[in-house]
Amino acid sequence: MNGRFFLDTNIFVYSFVTRAAVKARRATDLIRLAVTGRKGIVSFQVVQEFFNVALRRFVRPMTVAEGQQYLASVLRPLLAVQSSPAFYSEALRLSDRYRLSWYDSLIVAGAIEGGCSTLYTEDLQHGFEIDSLRIENPFRLVTG
Repeated sequence: MNGRFFLDTNIFVYSFVTRAAVKARRATDLIRLAVTGRKGIVSFQVVQEFFNVALRRFVRPMTVAEGQQYLASVLRPLLAVQSSPAFYSEALRLSDRYRLSWYDSLIVAGAIEGGCSTLYTEDLQHGFEIDSLRIENPFRLVTG
């Protein structure tokens, strides 16, 4: 693997949660590393899920103008995985083999298709390996 990593939606959401300052800092650091180091990627699903939360569920929802800016400066540079029939087939295989939810299997398939060695998420078991992908919870030692 080439040291690439995949960021799940929760990383982006936590970067905006001020009441969880330590998690917000950790998330912001990972996003900064992803953008500046050009090693981090996301899939179309992460963009969709993030905006679903940011535009409607944030304490102060993101405006469309703020969303456009965030898309251009953060998400678009990281967007490396699109959908395709082969992608969905791989997600189905992963879902069956590892007993993942459909949405988790899409995230894992995106990380694998993107050639990542690490998937940062709090939604799957830390340290678990799926094919050549290692799951890491960047918040596992964080409180607050």
